[in-house]
Amino acid sequence: MAEIEPLPATTRHLVIDMQRLFAEETEWHTPAIADILPNVLRLSRERLDRTLFARFMVPANPERANGRWQTYYRRWANLTVERLDPGMLDLVAPLAALARPATLVDKTTYSIFEAPGFDARLKAEGVDTLVFSGVETDVCVLASLFDAVDRGYRVVAVSDAMASSSPASHAAMLEHLFPRLPEQVDVVTTDAVLRAWAR
Repeated sequence: MAEIEPLPATTRHLVIDMQRLFAEETEWHTPAIADILPNVLRLSRERLDRTLFARFMVPANPERANGRWQTYYRRWANLTVERLDPGMLDLVAPLAALARPATLVDKTTYSIFEAPGFDARLKAEGVDTLVFSGVETDVCVLASLFDAVDRGYRVVAVSDAMASSSPASHAAMLEHLFPRLPEQVDVVTTDAVLRAWAR
């Protein structure tokens, strides 16, 4: 059973995009959310005072997007604000019940670090370690994780608390890509994280 060095009080848990938009029957449906939700909930409840929740926010329409994102949203026009039930951008109900306005981080790109002021907030709070859960392992989690690595954070990828709509791509991240960065990324289970994380 893999273990990691202790996680200090300067650790934050980042829940990436656990929203109705991905959990329900939309064009971006990620069925595996149902499988990881118990572990994401467990991490969030056990360390609620150290958990932040990212939400992927879509533009009103493709023309309101930036640059090549316009092409992206022409493909996914049904998932822009003008056509989408705005409630679909909410966190899934069990996590929405835990989150507070101050713990929500809204982003319009894959990486949470593109949210205005996010990195500065972490630095101001003395955060040096980030625990990642959520979706999708190979898209928004990946982009956020690499940005964290580039900024010098210690990174923990919780293998049984992240998922993708592509099981093969998810497996490739956990089995091949993340292990290439052993000095910067720990890949462990929810149980291992909670054993290592001091209150």
